[in-house]
Amino acid sequence: MKIGVFGLGYTGCVSAACLAQLGHQVLGVDISYKKVKLIENGISPIVEKELDDIIKEQVNNGRLKTTQNTGQAVGFSEVILVCVGTPDNGFGDIDYKQIERVCGDIGDALRDKQEFVTIVIRSTILPGFAKNIIFPALELNSGKRAGMDFGFVLNPEFLREGSGVYDFYHPPKTVVAAGDTKSKNVMEQLYKAIDENIIFTGFEEASLIKYVDNAFHAVKVTFGNEIGRLCRELNVDTRAVFDIFLRDKKLNISPLYLQPGFAFGGSCLPKDLRAMTCKAGEKNVELPLLKSVLKSNEEHILYAYRLIWKSGKKNIGFLGLSFKSDTDDLRESPYVSLANYLLADNFNIKIYDRNVELSKLVGSNREFIEKTIPQIGNLLCDSVEQVIAESDMIVIGNRVQDYEIALKKMPEGKKILDLSILNKSGDFNKDEVDYEGICW
Repeated sequence: MKIGVFGLGYTGCVSAACLAQLGHQVLGVDISYKKVKLIENGISPIVEKELDDIIKEQVNNGRLKTTQNTGQAVGFSEVILVCVGTPDNGFGDIDYKQIERVCGDIGDALRDKQEFVTIVIRSTILPGFAKNIIFPALELNSGKRAGMDFGFVLNPEFLREGSGVYDFYHPPKTVVAAGDTKSKNVMEQLYKAIDENIIFTGFEEASLIKYVDNAFHAVKVTFGNEIGRLCRELNVDTRAVFDIFLRDKKLNISPLYLQPGFAFGGSCLPKDLRAMTCKAGEKNVELPLLKSVLKSNEEHILYAYRLIWKSGKKNIGFLGLSFKSDTDDLRESPYVSLANYLLADNFNIKIYDRNVELSKLVGSNREFIEKTIPQIGNLLCDSVEQVIAESDMIVIGNRVQDYEIALKKMPEGKKILDLSILNKSGDFNKDEVDYEGICW
């Protein structure tokens, strides 16, 4: 294909060189005369492993050329990759000036182009910006219609500086949001040589995934460093600890615990987090990330409280009270905390948990619930049906098949708030039931 690459920084340079190496005709575009001339002379404008040799080879064989002329590039291209920077504006938000300017220029040049061209945004942009700003600007400046006269695609890049060429040929994933079938087919053809398993998704999801990835990577680095500091001050072998930690592919390095749902609780996670941060305090080791985890967890409980408060419902039924399914452990259960917030604001609460019977609770478990909710005996119901009958809003805590069967027979006029793990199976049809989940 004939591909125009706008922006010859890290992403653009790597993409242009590697696409040329795959056999495409590539025209790189940049406002920087210096970058354009360096590549024209077979020299990489950035330091990146293997890139110098690839650029030199592709320039020599004529598959990689450069220009500062937007009209020339648009006229040449079947596919346009927009790879310009979206830096910080100095106040934490994104500075979109570069991408707005480039897309405006591309739109102007499209007026004179008869052939269909697919415009691919590889720059990192937040949800909403593409559909609300770029998409309309391209149509307005070109006088053409997306999907009819030109294609529009989001294709976030996942290239790490220092291993960009390797990442291009071995992508962790290829994410594409395509506005039309023709552009979808173009992207499949474009990436066929390196990734046949493209993940097609919506525009907003494609925008956000890069930010989610980077936030998680930052959390991982910070987590490792905080544990490392604590290990050093406790005279513990950091390498041995992490060697053991990383061997656990079932719980630690896995999808488990990495799904949006409700807050954590129980007798282990809160207690052990407090113990670690307390010990770190004794050693004068600051662990801001770990110290903030419990605060963030509490905020998630308050978020659920606000959802209930905004509904205007006063009679609230809980299905599940223990901190997770298939246990009667109420200690530090987030559902107990949520119920307490509601009781303090004079909501009427009814609770059913098939694993919780007051007469069978013993030891610290019974002591915790009697101290936390002294009136618990008056709140517990004998059945799911009783909770549903006496409540206007049903809060699903633990997902149990018995609860779901009863909820499907729920009378009209009642609302469901699902705090359990993601509703993957689509148990409730949102068109038939007044249903919402805490994270979707």
